[in-house]
Amino acid sequence: MGYAEKRGDYWRARYKLDSGKYGTVQDANGAKVEFRTRREAKKGADEAEVKGLRPVAPSVRMRFGNWANAWYERQDLAASTMQNYRRHIEEHLLPTFEDREVGSITSADVDAWAKSERMAGYADASVKTWRATLHLILADAVDEGLIVANPATRRRGRGKRAGRSRSRGPEKAITNVLGVLLLAERAALLSGRDDEFTALVTLGFTGTRWGEVVGLEAQYVRPTEIRIEWQLYELDTGELHHCPPKDDSRRTVVVPAWLSGLLRAQTAKTCGCHGRAYVFSGHRPPNGSVRQLGPKLVDVARRAGVSTGTVSAVLNNRDSVAAATRETVVQAIADLGYVRNAASGDLAAHWRRSGFASWLFQPAATGRYPGRNPRPVPILGEPWPGVPVRGRNAAGRADACWVPIAPGLTPHGLRHTYKTMMIELGTPPVLMDEQLGHLDGSVQARYSHTTPEMRRKLTDGLTDLWVAAVEARAEISPRSPVGVLDEMLRTRSSPKFLPTEIKRRVRASSS
Repeated sequence: MGYAEKRGDYWRARYKLDSGKYGTVQDANGAKVEFRTRREAKKGADEAEVKGLRPVAPSVRMRFGNWANAWYERQDLAASTMQNYRRHIEEHLLPTFEDREVGSITSADVDAWAKSERMAGYADASVKTWRATLHLILADAVDEGLIVANPATRRRGRGKRAGRSRSRGPEKAITNVLGVLLLAERAALLSGRDDEFTALVTLGFTGTRWGEVVGLEAQYVRPTEIRIEWQLYELDTGELHHCPPKDDSRRTVVVPAWLSGLLRAQTAKTCGCHGRAYVFSGHRPPNGSVRQLGPKLVDVARRAGVSTGTVSAVLNNRDSVAAATRETVVQAIADLGYVRNAASGDLAAHWRRSGFASWLFQPAATGRYPGRNPRPVPILGEPWPGVPVRGRNAAGRADACWVPIAPGLTPHGLRHTYKTMMIELGTPPVLMDEQLGHLDGSVQARYSHTTPEMRRKLTDGLTDLWVAAVEARAEISPRSPVGVLDEMLRTRSSPKFLPTEIKRRVRASSS
C-alpha cells in the first residue's frame, strides 16, 4: 500500500514499484506532485498503485469554471436534466468556485460553501442536490486524471448533528377527498370553466404528476384507465418539451368509470406546438403580446392623448366617454390601423406551472392570492361557495372571502394525497407502485404482481370515496356554480351519476 510522506509544507505520495522499491507520484512532465493534505497524498499513492503503478497527476492550472463548461458540453442527457445541471452550475457553483484551480479545491472549501448556501436560506435538500452535481463534475475530473481525489465526497454521517433528521424537509401538505372536490370547484370558479375541475380531480384520484396531466393526450383516455406515455416539461426558455415521464415511468393507471367519463367529456384540442390532441388546454391568452406585430392598445392611447382605460371604454361602446374624446380615439384607431385581438383570440395551448399555481391553485387552496402581501380572493357569497369578483374595486364590491382548505398544499401534494387514499383503502403495495410509476427493486416486489381483482377493488374504493364527498358537498349546498359539479349534485340519486350496482353497494354499506 502507498503512503503519504511529509516534506516541509507539502505531502508527497509514495507507492510500491514492481521491483519492491517505492516511487513518488509524478505529473505528466515528470515532476513530483506536491499534495496539500496527507489524505490527498495517501489517496494518490493508493490509486497509482492500483492503476498499475501509473503516476496520478492533478491539474494545478485548469480553473473550475473552464472544466465545468467543458464537462457540461460533454453531457448528452434529457433536456430537463441538462437544464437542471445548468442552473446548479451557473447559479450556485460558479459564483464560488469559478476562478479556483480544480486541484486547489479542498473538502473544507466544499463544506464551507454548503454551509454558506444553507445560511443564505436555501433548503438542505436543495444544497444536497447542488453538492451532488459538484460531486459528479469533480468525479469526472478524477477519472480524467485532473485531480487525485474528489473533495466533494462526504463520508457517511460526517458533520451531522442529529442523524438523518436534520436533512429531512418539512412534511408534505395533503388533503382529504372532500378537500380535493372543494379545491377543484374553486379552481373552476377562478378560471370560469369546467376544465380545471376535471384536471384537479384527476390529479387527486390518479396521483399523476403535473407534467403528465398537462401532456395527457386524448388517445390515451380509455373507459377504465389512462395511459401515461408522455409529459410536457416546461423549460426555462418557456418551451414545453414533449418527453417521457420522469424516470421513464410509462404506465397504465386504472381510473373509476366516473372519472373516465369526466376526462372523455373534455373537448380535446390539437396544439400548434406539438401537433397532438391534448385533453387539457391553457386558461389564459398566450403570453406573446409583446412579440405581436402591429399597433397595440397603448399605442392608440398615446396617439389620442388618453388613457388605455378610455380606449378600452370606446372599444366596448360605453356611454361614459364624451363624444369629442370618442371621435379622437376612433381617429387614432383608423390612423394606426389598430385591430383588436389581431394576433389571436384563442387561449394558450397549455397551462404554465407558475401561472396555474399563482392564479388558480394557491388561491383555491388558501383563499388568498400569493405575493409579498397576500390578499384575500374577493367573492360574492351567493351562490355557495361564492363567485370571484374581478375588475376595478373588486374588494369593495365583494361581500365575502374564502377560508383556507389546505394551507401549504401544492399540485404535487395531490400525488401524496392519492397515495394516502390508497393506503386507507388497503391497496397492495405492488399496485400502489404501479399507479404512481414507482419502481421497487426488492425481492418481495419481484415476486408480487397486480391482478384485475386488485384493480377492481381500488376503483370501487375510489368510487365510494367520491360518492361520499359529493354527498357531503350536497349537504353544504345542493347546487354549484360549476356546471359539471352542479350536474353531479342534481343527478346524484339517479343511475346517470353512477352505475346502479355501485349505488346499491353504497346504500347497503351505509344502512
